[in-house]
Amino acid sequence: MSILLAFFYFFYFAIVGVYVIFLPKVLAMAQYSPSEIGLILGAAPLVRFVLPFAFMKQLRLDAKSFNLSIIIMFLSALAFYFSIHHFYALFFSNIGLGIGMSLILPYIESIALEYLGKARYGKVRLFGSIGFILVALVLVKYLDSIDTALVYLLTLTAVTAVFAFVLVLKSHQNNVEKQEIQNDIKLFTHWKLWLSLMLMQMSFGAFYNFFTLYETAHGISLEMTINLWVFGVLVEIVMLYLQGKFLHFNLLSILEVTIFSAVVRWFLLFLYPQNLLILFFAQSLHALSFALFYTASISYLHQFYKSKVLAQQFYSGITFGLGGFVGALVFGYVYEYFPAYTFLVASFIAFFALVLMKMWDD
Repeated sequence: MSILLAFFYFFYFAIVGVYVIFLPKVLAMAQYSPSEIGLILGAAPLVRFVLPFAFMKQLRLDAKSFNLSIIIMFLSALAFYFSIHHFYALFFSNIGLGIGMSLILPYIESIALEYLGKARYGKVRLFGSIGFILVALVLVKYLDSIDTALVYLLTLTAVTAVFAFVLVLKSHQNNVEKQEIQNDIKLFTHWKLWLSLMLMQMSFGAFYNFFTLYETAHGISLEMTINLWVFGVLVEIVMLYLQGKFLHFNLLSILEVTIFSAVVRWFLLFLYPQNLLILFFAQSLHALSFALFYTASISYLHQFYKSKVLAQQFYSGITFGLGGFVGALVFGYVYEYFPAYTFLVASFIAFFALVLMKMWDD
């Protein structure tokens, strides 16, 4: 079971690597404008935002919906072939891919936690980061056409679907039991906290959607840009091993430090887009602004709310979902009309997140 889970995570996050690193470049090759790229890439995060609310309305993630999500994911990846040059068709294909991938991962992770336990879970999940890195290093050598990237996307999606299906059969888990949880999450009462978390993720819209385009436009080669991506994942892995020592401190203070690291990170990208030494230093801050921030956020929400699972679902929906969608949309227009100021805007947004978190702490 551990081997099957490792392979699933490897190929699942390899898909994420193709999607995050290369899809913006592919869409640019297909003659989409930056604002159109932002709209297309914002579709999947929007789905992630909506889904948690749907499951609050008695929708169940069971074996039937899981198998359906596998089919949706594969057919959506296949649809990319036929819709790549048609904006609306591609937009809805991306929504389908977002639905499939958003439903598959939590179901598989419930199996992983059951069979591995918390102690071994992290070590197996680590194969996802390895898959992300390897697909980046391999695809950069062969990304000479749109079809090449689409072949990788479809192949990885197919293999991921197979491992996901086999895992469910192997686990003898016919469904994921619905948990009756009283909702004690007050989004409007605790708006400073949730808006801060959302703005932090929104600032990443510049990085996830336009970092590759931004750096290559400033004369950094695609291969070196991929190296910067990979370096960020490597420091993320290191932090995953070390972060337990930091989480003993005040979690709100950790959140403030990690948000501040994002402010610095984006500002450095704005000031020095061609300085490799500073670029690598900025990427080293991924350990704080992403890895430690994510863990500290989840830990704080679990500490603050009784509805721990629901809090995590809302965190995913509001940050990666709504924040990711708004970030992709906003930075699509920023990059189209003011490309040089993309990461300056990101730095200001992260700064507002820091102010709100400090207000919440006080």
